[in-house]
Order: sequence, then C-alpha cells, then structure tokens
Amino acid sequence: MINKKITVSIPKFDEARPVAEIVQTASRFASTMYFISGNKKINAKSIMGMMSLGLCNDEEIEVEADGDDENEAVEAIVNYMTNSF
Repeated sequence: MINKKITVSIPKFDEARPVAEIVQTASRFASTMYFISGNKKINAKSIMGMMSLGLCNDEEIEVEADGDDENEAVEAIVNYMTNSF
C-alpha cells in the first residue's frame, strides 16, 4: 500500500467532467484506490463517492492505493489532479 499527499489543482472539482475523468483514470487499474480528506475516505472508483467529497482547488488530500499496480495508479491520479488544468 502506498499513500501520497497532493494539492488539488482542479478549479471546478464540483463539476461532473473532472470527477468522471478521475473515476475513469482510477478504474483503469486493478489496485483499490481511495481519496482521503479530513475524516472522509472515498473510493476513487465511485462517481457518487467522488462527487460527495467536495474538494476545493488548492486543498491538500491523500491518495491511497493498494495492489499490484499501485505505483502506476497513484502516479496517474497525481498527474491528472496536478497537471491537467
């Protein structure tokens, strides 16, 4: 299992498109993936869960992955959330 803290760099996280793209990115990997913010731990492959997370731009969160492709999974999510916008 690996964990990585990142700062969200998505100006409109409350819109469906960026959330859907994060879920699609996470779903490409076999590893389980979670976003941790405060006392919330949300499955990164759940569109409803991710929409409920309510992240803001410049908020620090933790990405957690566990599985055979955990390094690649976290790298893909971090790349999307910090470089796509």
